[in-house]
Amino acid sequence: MKNLANRTISVALPLILFCGVLAGQTPAPAQAGSGEVIPTAAVGIPKSASLSDGKPHDDSFVIGADDMLAINVWKEPDLSRTLTVRSDGKISLPLVGELVAAGQTPLQLEKNISTKLQSYITEPQVTVMVQQINSQKYNVLGQVGKPGSYPLIATTTIVDAIAAAGGFRDFAKKKAIYILRQNASGGESRIAFNYQDYVKGKNVSQNIVLKPRDTVIVP
Repeated sequence: MKNLANRTISVALPLILFCGVLAGQTPAPAQAGSGEVIPTAAVGIPKSASLSDGKPHDDSFVIGADDMLAINVWKEPDLSRTLTVRSDGKISLPLVGELVAAGQTPLQLEKNISTKLQSYITEPQVTVMVQQINSQKYNVLGQVGKPGSYPLIATTTIVDAIAAAGGFRDFAKKKAIYILRQNASGGESRIAFNYQDYVKGKNVSQNIVLKPRDTVIVP
C-alpha cells in the first residue's frame, strides 16, 4: 500500500504543478510590426471601446448636402450603411426615418441617431464617418481652360484653383484676377490677385487659401 501511495503522489504532483503554471500564465502582449494591424481582440480591448474612444473624424466639420456618410450601428448590420446626404440636407435610416444631417457635425449626428434608436435598441452605439466631402466647393470662372465648380477636398490656393481649371486662356487678364467671398452677413467681399506680381515674387501672400463657396474670377 505504501508503494501504491508513493506512485500516486509521484503522478499527481507533476500534474498539480503543471496546472498551477497554466493557471498563472499571462499571455504576452500583442506587438505590432511595421504596417501590421493588430485585431481588437488580440490586445484585449472590447469592440465597443473602439466605437466610443478616439473616433477618427473631425468634430468641427459641418456636414452638407451631397456629402457621403458611413453610419455604423454597433452589432446592428441591418441599420449600418453608407449613404449620401440629399439636396434637402436629410438622410433616411431604418427605425430612425428621415433626419436632418446638413448643418451638423458628425458627433452631433451620432447623438441624434442614438437618441432616435433608444426606443428600439438598448444603449445604441453609433459612429458617423464622412467618407467623401462633396458639399464644400469653389468656383473658377472666366478666361480659364475649364471653368466650373470644383470640390474643396484639400488646402487649395488661388494658383492651385487656376491650375485645376486648366490654366489661363490666351487673353486672360492676369493682373486683374479677383475672388468673390461670401460674408457671414450675407454680402460678398472682393479680394484682388495680381498673378503677374506673384510669379515675380512680389506680394506672394496674396495667393490666399480658398474657402468653401469662394469664386475665382479670371477676366
